[in-house]
Amino acid sequence: MTVPTSEDLMTRLRQEAGDCYLWSNGPGDKYPPHSHGYEKVLYCVAGSIAFVLEDTAERLELSAGDRMVIPAGTVHAAEVGARGCTCIEGRR
Repeated sequence: MTVPTSEDLMTRLRQEAGDCYLWSNGPGDKYPPHSHGYEKVLYCVAGSIAFVLEDTAERLELSAGDRMVIPAGTVHAAEVGARGCTCIEGRR
């Protein structure tokens, strides 16, 4: 399977969300539980990251090319994989 380029993924993201931007984190970086007042659309561009939805303890593992949507107000935490990660996200 061919992984889409970051440009391809950003084009897709801009078709469904606004305020799109790219961010990166190093291996093992963590985000504590938090929520957003908007629906987040996110693509993993490189590396990997896992999101944990606090209400259900569901763990969502993302690697290059994967997409997820987190509804507004959903409490979630995240942990970056062993090779770090680069993601793009937007609001809707």
